[in-house]
Amino acid sequence: MKVAIIVFPGTSCEDEIYTICSNQLKLEVDFIHDDETNLDEYDAIFLPGGASYGDAIRPGAIAALQPVINAIRKAADAGKPVLGIGNGFQILTEARILPGTLLKNDRLKFNCASMKLVVQNNDTLWTKNYEQNEKISVPIAHGYGRYHCDPETLQILKDNSQIVFTYADENPDGSTESIAGISNQAGNVVGMMPHPERAVEEILGSVDGIKLFQSIARDGRQSYDA
Repeated sequence: MKVAIIVFPGTSCEDEIYTICSNQLKLEVDFIHDDETNLDEYDAIFLPGGASYGDAIRPGAIAALQPVINAIRKAADAGKPVLGIGNGFQILTEARILPGTLLKNDRLKFNCASMKLVVQNNDTLWTKNYEQNEKISVPIAHGYGRYHCDPETLQILKDNSQIVFTYADENPDGSTESIAGISNQAGNVVGMMPHPERAVEEILGSVDGIKLFQSIARDGRQSYDA
């Protein structure tokens, strides 16, 4: 299985994802810059966290206009696994690959803490290794993490089981319905504000994030045809 990690100017969480995919899951991994226009050779795509283009205009706004986005959209439409974490989630919403938007935290402060999440849908490509309603511990680190959508979109998310993760107890950002992560209707594209790549070893305080990566690479050889 071959995976792509998309790197924008300002991306800062790519190394953690590389280490997980290469060292722990034994996958073939490439860093791909945002001027790439063809991702056909890759079986899964990661958009890491960070502050692409310095969060100018809005987090993810400029990144969503780069050439690689059309290639990501093509992969998503083909059913390949696509995961956006933190800024990666913001980019997916700015590109309209996922619905809704991420606004400034309601407390107007950067939030950095370990949070309890509830797995609301374990029937996506990224959550198959979790139990339905399983509680997991994953850290957050963001200033624009407040998920928002209009009532019509929220109803669609509910009807199609596209709400993948919610905050279990405290809603740290004021997100609509305590949403921490969503998927597209097909369940192959997931965006989430918490950082599962920072919850993969006991020394980090939690190993609950590793199941997300294992869900798309259960034997390290699974591939997805475009």
